[in-house]
Amino acid sequence: MRHLTPLLAGFALFGLSACDGGGGGKVRSASAAPYAKPPVRRTPMRPSATVRQPIVQPPPRPQVQALPGLESVIGSTAAQLARQFGQPRLDVVEGDARKLQYSGSACVLDVFLYPAEPGREPQATYVDARRASDGQDVDRAACVRAMRRP
Repeated sequence: MRHLTPLLAGFALFGLSACDGGGGGKVRSASAAPYAKPPVRRTPMRPSATVRQPIVQPPPRPQVQALPGLESVIGSTAAQLARQFGQPRLDVVEGDARKLQYSGSACVLDVFLYPAEPGREPQATYVDARRASDGQDVDRAACVRAMRRP
């Protein structure tokens, strides 16, 4: 117990020092209150710097797929494809690109159209084909032949 007495006295002094005995709640100075936040220094805003405009480049020319058996599709417009295959199941337009999807019992044919030059009508540049049953890739030219209207 003898060893605890100085320890208890220290705790009692610590507890009393935490109380503000002066009342009124005044803070004497910034140095007296170590928990006080330092003043916020606001820097004046600089005049805005010149904003660079984005570099606008024309879109790259589309790469045209060149595979045997696709000659009747590649380079065709949407109207020409409709005459070959009928109305597409899907017609998705994104920007200046367009995707037409034709679906039959044998396969699903996706035809991607891009304008050769800005402002021109999109033409078929790429063809993809897959089986309707399980989505596995199939021969594109065979799918084109199977999808073509009589």
